[in-house]
Amino acid sequence: MRWWWREIAGLVLPVACGGCGRARTSLCEACRWALCGAGGRRVRPVPEPVGLPVVCAAAPYADAVRAVLLGHKERGALGLAGPLGVALAGAVRASVACGRSGGGPLLLVPVPSARRVVRARGHDAARRIALAAAAEIRRTGVAARVVPVLRQRRAVADQSGLGARERLANLAGALEVAAGGGKLLAAGRPVLVDDLMTTGASLVEAARVLRAGSEPQFRGVVQMSAAVVAAPPMSFEINRN
Repeated sequence: MRWWWREIAGLVLPVACGGCGRARTSLCEACRWALCGAGGRRVRPVPEPVGLPVVCAAAPYADAVRAVLLGHKERGALGLAGPLGVALAGAVRASVACGRSGGGPLLLVPVPSARRVVRARGHDAARRIALAAAAEIRRTGVAARVVPVLRQRRAVADQSGLGARERLANLAGALEVAAGGGKLLAAGRPVLVDDLMTTGASLVEAARVLRAGSEPQFRGVVQMSAAVVAAPPMSFEINRN
């Protein structure tokens, strides 16, 4: 019996569920189902900002799902990127079905975080989840890859504590497309991806930049969709009257 392997694994691997804290599992079946079980549903923030593409989310941002996202993003539980990627893949499939985004391979475009935020966390959470999602989509036989062509062109204020209008103003003009990005995106179906949508301001700015790209190949990228792991519970269309 390789008891020593178990002891070493216990030191370097998660020993509690990232959603509920249950011992001896990185993510229990109940929390995995809460995260991935729905597959992806249409969401609309209230109020819905002008310019927001079709967005689908895998799960409501609450309880176990909130804990898993924060564990991965803020506490460095990188082993949770796999199930988060599975959840995002389901949202991507749903958004493509709703958004009529054209043909070709799926091109997952992560919404970039501020460089200072990435440095502080020690990893790019949205990009890591996007890579896991692309791998999950390819596993089902659909061509998909991550195309990280968006960049921050200026500093933005911390979004926490800002209202919907303030977030839109804070992010207006904050992003740009990297050189050559238009050519890359012309080769498939762009899908904006992020871990969380709250007011939709980040996705509005990202979509604006894609639509306004200056390269000739890029001007045709008008139709696109977006997918996130989680969104506020009341943004899910199924919850509306």
